[in-house]
Amino acid sequence: MAQVVEKRMTTQPTNVSAEKGDAARTDTRTVRTVWFEHGTSRIFYEEEGRGTLVLVLPGFAGSVKDFAALTDALVAAGYRVIAADLPGSGRSEPQPRTYTATYYEEDARSFAALLEHRASEPAHLIGFSDGGLTALLMAALTPSVVRSVVTWGAAGTISDPGGHLVEAMYNVVDHPILPLQGFRDYLIATYGEANARMMTQSMATAKADIIKAGGDISLSKAGNIASPVLLIAGEHDFFAPPALISESAARIHAAEVLVAEGAGHNVFADRPEWLMQTILDWLGNH
Repeated sequence: MAQVVEKRMTTQPTNVSAEKGDAARTDTRTVRTVWFEHGTSRIFYEEEGRGTLVLVLPGFAGSVKDFAALTDALVAAGYRVIAADLPGSGRSEPQPRTYTATYYEEDARSFAALLEHRASEPAHLIGFSDGGLTALLMAALTPSVVRSVVTWGAAGTISDPGGHLVEAMYNVVDHPILPLQGFRDYLIATYGEANARMMTQSMATAKADIIKAGGDISLSKAGNIASPVLLIAGEHDFFAPPALISESAARIHAAEVLVAEGAGHNVFADRPEWLMQTILDWLGNH
């Protein structure tokens, strides 16, 4: 049974906004901050705005704070936004989380329960990486709560033929490869070295088990997705390359693929203005 703990707070300008000199963000707003308990997870989320509901899901180890600029843009455009940390990441619990091969389905059902608790009509889903994989699985398992889906850095399957990506994530804290050095520093600064090691090794082990079983997350269920889907691929994403994302799109009834030129896995970090405008345009048409 789901349980909810709520408080309200008045926001101050975010660090991102302050750095960019965003005068529009200097006003204060009321933000509903809530912990939603479902199964073994305690999900932290922030809710603000009025209008059609949008659920924003960051990636593994990420936080709603990382997408403050996107949330601001959505609220300014007239949407009601729920931005939620994935279980085990940000402020959501448990931490450190023990990941299993079923964690995507567990998270998809938890967030579907959250939408059923907070919404009276389907919501747009926006997700990055693991957040995007969860959003796609939500659309396949519980299509009634989903209006549309936008993801980047996410396909309906995980592929790692040589095992190098799983190995890189397993060793990211102690022996990071060059492209993951910044991520390693972020993990330690955010979660502490011991917790960062436990969460990444547990997650990597779970992904290895998923890959051994065929790598399927939502691909085999893609035919159940009734909502329109926009899959955004970073041109240089080695976790979810454009070819893998296109494979997922081919299984979905109404899917489009966009390739973000020059971007890697996190398109929002590499091309934020383009991504935000692309999302706003998509939502406006759906």
